[in-house]
Amino acid sequence: MLGLGLLPFPGLAATISPKSPSKMALPPYLKKGDTIGITCPSGFSTVEDIQPAVQMLQEWGYQVKIGDTVGKRDFTFGGTDAERAADFQMLLDDRSVKAILCATGGYGAVRIIDLLNLKHIRKYPKWIIGFSDITVLHSHFHQVHQLATIHAKMCGSFPKDWASADLILQEAILSIQQMLAGNRINYPIQPCLHNRTGMGEGILVGGNLRILENMSGTASSIDTKGKILFVEDVSEPLYNIDRMFCNLLRSGKLAHLKGLIVGGFTDMKPDSPASPFGRDVFAIVKEKTARFNYPICFDFPVGHQKGNFALKCGAKHQLVVSDIKVSLTEMS
Repeated sequence: MLGLGLLPFPGLAATISPKSPSKMALPPYLKKGDTIGITCPSGFSTVEDIQPAVQMLQEWGYQVKIGDTVGKRDFTFGGTDAERAADFQMLLDDRSVKAILCATGGYGAVRIIDLLNLKHIRKYPKWIIGFSDITVLHSHFHQVHQLATIHAKMCGSFPKDWASADLILQEAILSIQQMLAGNRINYPIQPCLHNRTGMGEGILVGGNLRILENMSGTASSIDTKGKILFVEDVSEPLYNIDRMFCNLLRSGKLAHLKGLIVGGFTDMKPDSPASPFGRDVFAIVKEKTARFNYPICFDFPVGHQKGNFALKCGAKHQLVVSDIKVSLTEMS
């Protein structure tokens, strides 16, 4: 039977009426011997699926605590809503766990976010790592609890054979190690003819475009004013991408940015030959941002692709876009 999540909602009051702290909390960086927990807040993942990630984390010098949801399955989910919420809560409450790496994305994080008790999350902060559906967690932890998180690859992206893996995949995975250690990332950004030049400084926020749209109208919806926004998506028709950017525009999320980063829009569903949409992602973005003058970077290495580098959501960054070079630099 599908888990319906019919549980008391310990975090609901804070979700409905968030009292955002005045300053962003940055979890402590990790040192060798620290423990990273692995859980399935969204889709299911087997013990075998996560083994390459477990092995790599151990090679980096970390201990690994595997959550109860790894190996569980409730249709598409990694266990029932109650099981996934309890597992995530267990890792949140375990003071020995310094970071939580999500096993995979898919769908399901929104079904458990209000089941979590997060009242101590700022007192004992820890890194939450993942992307795609995990954008729900990035958005909620940022907007409601002012807690920095890491948008990055998950267990399913770690290759079984590291030696034969593409270099860009290796570099993207190693960027997680660098970020957990507190090191800055040197992003391999190629100039794009569609870029808009300029410089902006602000807190970095964003994630999967579909999820950001889904968060509209909730307490988890990110306030983007004065921030650098990054977006990515996968397997969407162009008219859906346009519709989602219309949502960002009409909800004011594009109006007061310090910069816009457009990552990978991969495996796009083809236009219908009988009724083509007639605009690509470049044209959609430029149309929706025409009235604004902040810098825009296309083809940034983030998204559902091998080159999906770690980004520190909630940290202040500087985005510089010129005709010959693009840089995104975390500011101290």
